[in-house]
Amino acid sequence: MSGGLLVAGTTSDAGKSVVTAGICRWLVRQGVKVAPFKAQNMSLNSFVTREGAEIGRAQAMQAQACRVEPTALMNPVLLKPGGEQSSQVVLLGKPVGEMSARGYHGGRQQKLLGTVLDCLAELRSTYDAVICEGAGSPAEINLRRTDIVNMGIARGARLPVLVVGDIDRGGVFASFFGTLALLSPEDQEFVAGFLVNKFRGDVSLLEPGLDMLHGLTGRRTYGVLPFRHGLGIDEEDGLRVSLRGAVRESTVAPPVGEDVLRVAVCAVPLMSNFTDVDALAAEPGVVVRFVDRPEELTDADLVVVPGTRGTVRALEWLRERGLARALARRAADGRPVLGICGGFQLLGEHVEDDVESRAGHVDGLGLLPVRVRFAREKTLTRPQGEALGERVEGYEIHHGVAEVTGGSPFLDGCRVGAVWGTHWHGSLESDGFRRAFLREVAAAAGRRFVPAPDTSFAALREEQLDRLGDLIEQHADTDALWRLIESGAPQGLPFIPPGAPA
Repeated sequence: MSGGLLVAGTTSDAGKSVVTAGICRWLVRQGVKVAPFKAQNMSLNSFVTREGAEIGRAQAMQAQACRVEPTALMNPVLLKPGGEQSSQVVLLGKPVGEMSARGYHGGRQQKLLGTVLDCLAELRSTYDAVICEGAGSPAEINLRRTDIVNMGIARGARLPVLVVGDIDRGGVFASFFGTLALLSPEDQEFVAGFLVNKFRGDVSLLEPGLDMLHGLTGRRTYGVLPFRHGLGIDEEDGLRVSLRGAVRESTVAPPVGEDVLRVAVCAVPLMSNFTDVDALAAEPGVVVRFVDRPEELTDADLVVVPGTRGTVRALEWLRERGLARALARRAADGRPVLGICGGFQLLGEHVEDDVESRAGHVDGLGLLPVRVRFAREKTLTRPQGEALGERVEGYEIHHGVAEVTGGSPFLDGCRVGAVWGTHWHGSLESDGFRRAFLREVAAAAGRRFVPAPDTSFAALREEQLDRLGDLIEQHADTDALWRLIESGAPQGLPFIPPGAPA
């Protein structure tokens, strides 16, 4: 078997990422050697592979669903927005420059089609099946000429396409039909059928509509996935704590100690790797929320300043909103603050940035004895170390080079009083370290909070992926799905007018 499938969607956030992960986990449980693939991803939530390549975190989690190591081949093009009009282009895991949306879609993107097809072909030569994820909608007719992630990759690699629709939003039948009817005859040949996501209620009430959809389009529906709370993988972007809901709703998990611990995360502009706080939210008795006003820091036991693609812009935002003063008051009062990556950089004395914002010398918040200089070369590593007497693993993605001039060592950063700073993303996923850190936070905050002794973040992730695999196994026509992956789209599928505009 050397099969493949492209999971497209009627819209962004229709469920492409989770359906792709679910199909991957279902296949690997059948003994299939499978890999994920997304030709082009736009996200500030990224990950570093073992060979030092930067890819989207969604593809890293899909690789985990496949029980394989993620590689740059699985996400050859990553776009990291730096503002409304431009993004950093990461090609095969390494940044190659900044580009405007017009410049990228005006020619650069089309030139990358050969590269992404080569990456997909290499994966298909190594694995039994490759499950690809599209982006946005395949019916974005303004972008079809330069498309390398939806129908461009489907036609280039001759992949069958499964279109996912989120019925919870309403209008799913119109979305399915309209998506198909806006594709050219050549593109429609590869659209095999549909998958309904997030259905609530009695499936028998939906079946007449599915029959009519089949009659109108000649294409079947491969499954109806029920709505499930707390399901998800590391998202591309958004303000969501992906594991918090799953932990809260799986069982009633009261705090182990007498108190809860409240964590406020500053929702800085161009926030990156917001999933760093998922591991905190996975702890019973830890309440995590994103905030953007100084008064919301008042009752927080810990404030996290997360990573950002715009350190200087985030500094301006914190000052404009009064959050900078609130953070300074917390530090003076000995109340815990944690800065991660860009959040660590802006807690320092100053930033020299001639790369990201080109703002030159900018004063930081002065809460840590750190001076940051932005280098053109990006640091992409998977460090390991020790802190608070526990082993820690993480990953680094940053242009800023930190010169630490004081304080106590903390990972690669430092600590002064109750203010900690580090470049290490993902450090809180190390269970022993997370518990030790939360004990320090609770002591500094005066809370009688006790971390649970047996919370395993890795086990929670595996549970999530297994639940996604269960959804596919129990609610999709897996025999038909297998035939689709193995043999491609059925022959003789009808054309649905009007098709794409000329």
